Amino acid sequence: MSEQKNVLVLGAGMVSKPLVRYLLDVENIYVTMATRTVSKAETIIDGHPRGEAISWTVDDKEKLDDMIYKSDIVISLLPYIYHTTVAKICIKYKKNLVTTSYVSKEMQELDKKAKDAGVLILNEIGLDPGIDHMSAMEIIHQIQNRGGTIEHFSSYCGALPSVEANTNPLGYKFSWSPKGVVLAGKNDARYLKNGKVVKINTRDLFKDVSSLEIENLAKFDVYPNRDSIPYIEKYNIKKTKTMFRGTMRFPGWCELWDNFKKLNFLDEKVKETKGMSNKNFIALIIESKGEDIKNELSDYLCISRDSDIIKKFEWLGFFDENEIIKEDLSPFDLLFNILFKKLQFNKGEKDMVVLHHEFIGLYPDGKREKITSTMVDYGDPEGDTAVARTVSFPAAIATKLILQEKINLTGVHIPILSEIYEPVLQELEKIEIKFNITKKML
Repeated sequence: MSEQKNVLVLGAGMVSKPLVRYLLDVENIYVTMATRTVSKAETIIDGHPRGEAISWTVDDKEKLDDMIYKSDIVISLLPYIYHTTVAKICIKYKKNLVTTSYVSKEMQELDKKAKDAGVLILNEIGLDPGIDHMSAMEIIHQIQNRGGTIEHFSSYCGALPSVEANTNPLGYKFSWSPKGVVLAGKNDARYLKNGKVVKINTRDLFKDVSSLEIENLAKFDVYPNRDSIPYIEKYNIKKTKTMFRGTMRFPGWCELWDNFKKLNFLDEKVKETKGMSNKNFIALIIESKGEDIKNELSDYLCISRDSDIIKKFEWLGFFDENEIIKEDLSPFDLLFNILFKKLQFNKGEKDMVVLHHEFIGLYPDGKREKITSTMVDYGDPEGDTAVARTVSFPAAIATKLILQEKINLTGVHIPILSEIYEPVLQELEKIEIKFNITKKML
């Protein structure tokens, strides 16, 4: 890569800094950040001679077209709904595209056009999705290369406060998009367990909870993460009896969120709430007078007044008569506002990312092997969060490798091919994002 390459980064959100700084450290790469909030991008670039910030909003299609035309590769850190718009322009000008988001149906439909244009659209190259795919495929391919088949695969991921920073009753603090965390509670789920497909509708998402203990770390609750079934084919493990992808939280989170759902707190329909107190709002939801709100809510939820759930509602401020809602809000908005205010990291606290896989491989001689693969990464209170590191570094590394022509693919891809995951995982290990692997014959 002798001549300068121009990288266009769309967005300057919570995970963009490590990505941009990584690329600025690569010789002959010039980074342009296009974002609504130029000051954020300027802080990230910090006067680097091979970086610049440009003011841009997603509705300015003409400017987007011009920026992509002038770039060599595009990294979209925008909300996923904008990725296909960006992808179509990239195909038009034969520019490669990198995103950390799930492949949408609309994105997948661009596969042939991307191939015809000789363009790579690499998605799901973040943490989850991203590092989870790559670390899983590395072991799956190892088993398959020894003639084995996968009988069981489970994957668990959590972005959490470190054990030391787990200091509030909810066991959670925001280290990535707060709205994304709340929206994830609206998902349905599907997975394969012991040969049977299990379907979970959004109403019951937080009822389907299991326990997972990571040695020398902590015990976690796990609930299903979206639809695991398509990954049976994507990972080429068609004989597996179990395929499960789950989200990790400290114990108690799922029970609380199940009660949020009972109260329809994820409803996005705006109600007349202006001038109400939080206590009045709860009374409105449960159709009570609010004279004894704790007992009334306990009865509504069929739980004890002294339960941990009621204590958590009180800690969050739902019984507060002095906190006045300043505008008409939906239950979703009110919940989001309260959680955002209460679930922040304090100065000096670290976040933590945990990614854990479990495999059972069956070999031609009839023997079975259990393999576990665990990554734990911590943020730096004075620097980058673990979430920012683990989401952005895979995308940055892949971008560098594409520019260096070490990844030569076309079409719509996720990082499940060795051509992608081997060099990316090797680079991640150099920056201490790595896995502890254990193996045991059963």
